[in-house]
Formats: sequence, C-alpha cells, structure tokens
Amino acid sequence: MNNEGENITDQIACEIKAGSCHSEAAKQRADELSKEVIGAAIEVHRMLGPGLLESAYEECLCYELALRGIVFERQVALPMEYKGLKLDCGYRLDLVIEGLIIVELKSVRSIDPIHEAQLLTYLRLRKTWLGMIINFNVAVLKSGIRRIVNG
Repeated sequence: MNNEGENITDQIACEIKAGSCHSEAAKQRADELSKEVIGAAIEVHRMLGPGLLESAYEECLCYELALRGIVFERQVALPMEYKGLKLDCGYRLDLVIEGLIIVELKSVRSIDPIHEAQLLTYLRLRKTWLGMIINFNVAVLKSGIRRIVNG
C-alpha cells in the first residue's frame, strides 16, 4: 500500500476508535468492503445453496472472508445505555467488518421490515454508517441482500 493509502487507513482507524464512521474516507472504504463481503457471500451461497441454518452460513462466510484477507469480528456484544444505566441485554452483532460494516445474517423466508429496523437500531447504537442483511434462504442471493445506511 502506498503512503496515501496508509494515511487513509490510519485516519479511518482513528475515526473508528473515536466512535464515528461517517467521514467520506470511512464511507468509501465501507462501500468497497461491502462489495467484497457480497462476493464472499455469493461464493458461500453458490457452494451451499439455500436451506441451511444461519450458523452454517456464518461459519462458511467467516472462512471465506478470512481466505480473502478481510478483517472481521464475530458475535460482537452490543451494550446499551438507558438514561445513564449501562445494560448488557445480550445483543450480538453477527459480523462487524473492519469496524465499518455491521452484517446480520439470516436464513428466513424473507427479510421483513423488523429485520431492517433492528439493523438500523444497531447502526445507531454503534454509530456505524453501513449495515447489511444477508438472507441465504433464497434461490438467488442477490434478492436476499439489503444495504442499510445510517443517516
């Protein structure tokens, strides 16, 4: 990576640590990463098809992301705060990609409005700009992907 690329990566890392992923550089990186995540998900769906449990897709998608050198965290705790009271309600984000994208995996008949509302709430709580819902229980994965933007 050239110096300019390293500087942008350093800038994005600082923004993530500061709790804000809304700069243009962060948005651009998140957009690039989302395409890579979709490519990895398509590969998993191509190999496995629909009809399995969400946990199987998660395991295989994580393997595919690792093969592609994409940095991610699995089952990330999402703490909440209510009027100053810190709550550990057991919320878990399926995947967080490079601190920039929240990915929620599904294996359901269809993505419902409640799934989108839930992801948008997660984005707001984490102050994250981009989220994705990937539903593997579809014939063609393209129809099972939703990108949700916070703000």
